[in-house]
Amino acid sequence: MFANLNDLEKVIGHSFRDIKLLERAVTHRSWAFENLPGADETGSRQAENEVLEFVGDSVVGLAVAEELFALHPTLDEGGLTLMKHHLVSTATLAAAGEAIEIGKFLRVGRGEEKTGGRKKRALLANTIEAVIGAVFLDSGYIAARTVVKRLIGGEIKAATPERSLDYKSLLQERLQGAKLNAPVYSLINTDGPPHERIFFVEAVWEGGSSRGEGRSIKAAEMLAARAALDHLLRKLRGTTIRYLTRFL
Repeated sequence: MFANLNDLEKVIGHSFRDIKLLERAVTHRSWAFENLPGADETGSRQAENEVLEFVGDSVVGLAVAEELFALHPTLDEGGLTLMKHHLVSTATLAAAGEAIEIGKFLRVGRGEEKTGGRKKRALLANTIEAVIGAVFLDSGYIAARTVVKRLIGGEIKAATPERSLDYKSLLQERLQGAKLNAPVYSLINTDGPPHERIFFVEAVWEGGSSRGEGRSIKAAEMLAARAALDHLLRKLRGTTIRYLTRFL
């Protein structure tokens, strides 16, 4: 049996007007499938947390962007984007979930229980997003932002562009978010004497490629990933501008 939801309310610092929203936020689809056998697909979907996760993902992104802008008003878009990607990543949100032991509040199916679902980082991160989505629907953005700050406020304050430079992870998350496969890195050339070797790496993904060079293959891969992120950001900005001009 999962833990009392009143305890979870205390942990996140929010008292729900509609406790069923929180109950849904901690309900994995495996539980809904096993425990609502008579429900149709729509009924099962209304009981599990994936839609709340979708809402929470947007709320977390907005809250983090707002806080970063307030903390770093003179920083450029690139630096803010790096920090935001780090703060809304699976790793950061899963760590927040582990810190409040959200796994013990989860409702998961028997199969998921046997495979350690309560400790899976992706599942923990998704549940944190679902809980924040539930808070938003229950009491609005200000309440949800307060919970975000309670859960990852320390990470937000400590974030710097330099601490968020894992470009390869950021690129992989961006591509996964677009339902694309992870990039493939290939060493395409080397130059210089053995003690001053320069490595040239190409990153290839569906729809594009980029290159980087560095004193090690790892460094070259990281710079290729950074170039890829720059390319995707420019492409996204161009798409947005073209979309908006249709209405001007």
